[in-house]
Amino acid sequence: MASIRKRERKDGSAIYQVRWIQGGRGGDWETEKFSDETAAEEFKKLVDAHGQQWPLGWVKGKGFVEEQTTDGDMPLVDWAHRYVDRLTGIDDRTRRDYKRDIDNHFSILQHTQRSGLVVAATIGNITADDIQDWVRAEEAGELDPCTPQAWVRRKASPKSIANRHGLLSAIVQAAVEADPPLRSKNCCLGTRLPRVDAGIDDEMCFLEHDEYARVAAEIEEQDARDLADWLVGTGMRWGEATALQVRDVNLIRGTVSVQRAWKRATSGDGPSYFLGPPKTKRARRVIALSPVQMDMLRRRMAGKKPESLIFETPRGKLWRHDNFWRRRWVPAVEAAIAKGLPKRPRIHDLRHTHVAWLIAERIPLPAIQARLGHESITTTVDRYGHLMQALDGEIRAAVEAAMGPPAAASGIRRVV
Repeated sequence: MASIRKRERKDGSAIYQVRWIQGGRGGDWETEKFSDETAAEEFKKLVDAHGQQWPLGWVKGKGFVEEQTTDGDMPLVDWAHRYVDRLTGIDDRTRRDYKRDIDNHFSILQHTQRSGLVVAATIGNITADDIQDWVRAEEAGELDPCTPQAWVRRKASPKSIANRHGLLSAIVQAAVEADPPLRSKNCCLGTRLPRVDAGIDDEMCFLEHDEYARVAAEIEEQDARDLADWLVGTGMRWGEATALQVRDVNLIRGTVSVQRAWKRATSGDGPSYFLGPPKTKRARRVIALSPVQMDMLRRRMAGKKPESLIFETPRGKLWRHDNFWRRRWVPAVEAAIAKGLPKRPRIHDLRHTHVAWLIAERIPLPAIQARLGHESITTTVDRYGHLMQALDGEIRAAVEAAMGPPAAASGIRRVV
């Protein structure tokens, strides 16, 4: 006799698995999955009626349908790989990251038919409900049933889900725009995603001026100290700052131009680095510098060729993030903590700190967006808008002045 096994999902829904031994004793185990208990019961009766055999005309994962395929339809993962393979304008590392998300995350996406039958996802059959189910599965993660407290797939953060959903939407849109089209519409549009800003305050670390000074005082090498001062004083990304060349500096205008950034590639010999374009189109920008920063640049540029790097190790080599982190930054932070620093900043927190300092000086967010090279003002507002609460006093005063009674006209003679 066939049996039904109910499996609970983290989101509270369930999958009903019909199990039986093909042909009775001595055969192989067979299974079929349903999201609806009634559909599973009906299928169980069919299996029993057919002597523990697949019902005649039933196609596994599809039901009583003729095996038809939409012209060009293919498994979702295969189409996704094909899409990424044909992308232009991205580096090898980005392409590799996209494929990792496809294999580790898009592969769990399934299609649930109206009958409740759960089938493999193809680029042609996935629906908006399937996408929403996938988002919930990403939020919940998947625990290892054999090892308590071990994860088969860890819970994804709201930001990771949003990034993966964006890639998935682009992949589906390519199927809509294919010739001939494989879909009539993009099922990713309108998906309800988790709030990306959830917990963002805990992820960022903002240093006060004296707090940064405590850390900087523990960095003994001048080359390393110069780089740390530059990161907190410009808000540049690590890959941008360490890729700056002498020719990027305008000594007359007191500016520096961001034209390139370090990119990481992986080969058989391990990771390697090459110079490529900045992160986004808006990341190509010109940053105004203070006189102190210009003095530091002049000191570091002395005797160097136009193509030479401005920030180098004491031995004249490229700064590696891991090397700087382990040998310079972490020891300095730990020493500062031992002397009373209440925070444990990362290197990237110097960029966040730079923004906090600008906001404290009443610099508007659009200007900060341009300085940081954010592609959208939304990114700037989502990450740093909560810091604008420091301006509440000024805002209240402005509203009060605008809404209050008109100023007294005494002492002013009316001109006719």
